[in-house]
Amino acid sequence: MRNYKLEKLQNGETFITREKGNSMNPLIKSGQNHLLEPATWESVLIGDAVYCKVKGNYFTHLVKAKDEQKGCLIGNNKGGINGWTKQVYGKVIEVL
Repeated sequence: MRNYKLEKLQNGETFITREKGNSMNPLIKSGQNHLLEPATWESVLIGDAVYCKVKGNYFTHLVKAKDEQKGCLIGNNKGGINGWTKQVYGKVIEVL
């Protein structure tokens, strides 16, 4: 299946997108537009909302920790942890 968000970010594009789900409430509500810009795991900070891939799944979640060997620890805004990844493709720069 084609991932247009991944394609846009890998092409250096900044764009408006949205996702369904309540795991990022109240920071980003389900279906709320947000502006996504290209980023790498090295460039993001703890607390940033990032578009990433963890264990085969793509989503926008928070950077909970960083480690030089493991990359970023990704989790939602409800206390859930998804795991470590270096596959960070974008960063939320504004919630609209």
